[in-house]
Amino acid sequence: MQQQSRFFDRTTAPHIVSLVAIAGLSALTMNIFLPALPAMALDLRVDYDRVQVLVSGYIAMTALVQLVIGPLSDRYGRRPVMIGALLILIVSSLVCLLASSIEVLTFARMIQTAVVAGLVLSRAIIRDMVPMDEAASMIGYVTMGMTLIPMIGPTLGGVLSDNFGWRSNFAAILIAALAVLLLVYRDLGETNRQKSGSFSEQFRAWPRLLASPRFWGYTMAGTFTSGAFFAFLGGAPFVGGTLMGLTPSMLGLQFMFIAAGYIAGNYLSGRFARRAGIDMMMLVGGVVALVGAAIPIILLAQGYASYLAFFAPQVVVGFGNGLSLPSTNAGIVSVRPELAGSASGLGGAITMGGGAFVSWLASRILSVETGAMPLLLVMLACCILALVAVAFLRFAPGQEG
Repeated sequence: MQQQSRFFDRTTAPHIVSLVAIAGLSALTMNIFLPALPAMALDLRVDYDRVQVLVSGYIAMTALVQLVIGPLSDRYGRRPVMIGALLILIVSSLVCLLASSIEVLTFARMIQTAVVAGLVLSRAIIRDMVPMDEAASMIGYVTMGMTLIPMIGPTLGGVLSDNFGWRSNFAAILIAALAVLLLVYRDLGETNRQKSGSFSEQFRAWPRLLASPRFWGYTMAGTFTSGAFFAFLGGAPFVGGTLMGLTPSMLGLQFMFIAAGYIAGNYLSGRFARRAGIDMMMLVGGVVALVGAAIPIILLAQGYASYLAFFAPQVVVGFGNGLSLPSTNAGIVSVRPELAGSASGLGGAITMGGGAFVSWLASRILSVETGAMPLLLVMLACCILALVAVAFLRFAPGQEG
């Protein structure tokens, strides 16, 4: 039965605006400073691959954090875990803002990963509120709204970096975190009505999830679908800033292509996931993303090496991801609905772990000599493997509930 919500009433389920805000803050924290990475490396007098750890290391750390966030929320509730995560983000953002060395900045950046609770808990809260197919639609709408925030994040970050320096990006995160904390305190009511008996009980439930072929199918589909995006995050700043000489502001604008496609795909997912079913949405989204990944490879092979030839086709990749990811996430948390928080955390950890690897890989194989092609090939491979996972689900035993 769907739980009703009233805005600014913490005795009811949260309003969709609050779910967008907590998920959007997670995405904003991840990507706002991407255009400033070359400037950060210059200011801190380190190589680019050292500051790139602030991206790939952050993604890897979110994988570990999600392993704890899910079980914590199943044991103690969604509301107290989300409030605690926001308080940690506020303190760590202040340290990032004041950091004078790459070591301190990296440490504080890893602590910022507490904000991934917004991604984990928004999915779990939705699954608390509605059934699976409706959850896919609602996740699509939440992700569509969420994407508005990180869609402008790199653009805002580039402008802030150009005018006030790279530290202003962390000031923006700090201000946003304070605003979201106020919203969560006023609106986010508890939705977990079936709290687990103990924290360790949730970890003992992992074997049941890991033994489910369908859990693996949905998780691998999500891992490789988002892997194309994480590879883009890892390599695009180098391609745009170093290979193509774009300023931080101009580079930030290029991230709007993939974000715009993503939000359009989320909108259609919200409209049609319940009607078409999550497996069909994953298949269609995977095919669209594959086409989008192939376009810049073809253009580059034909000699078109402009920044538009690289960035503009990413709108198609984003569109495909937007179609499929809400359904993969709904599938992950619906294999065992009573373990929605743990499933969201464990599935998210695996997804982020894979994303961290491809982000690191994309940054390591790129050089001035290779150009952008290695990054594009990694993205293409991720799209192909996502479709393999979708095909596996057609034959996987078990029935989600």
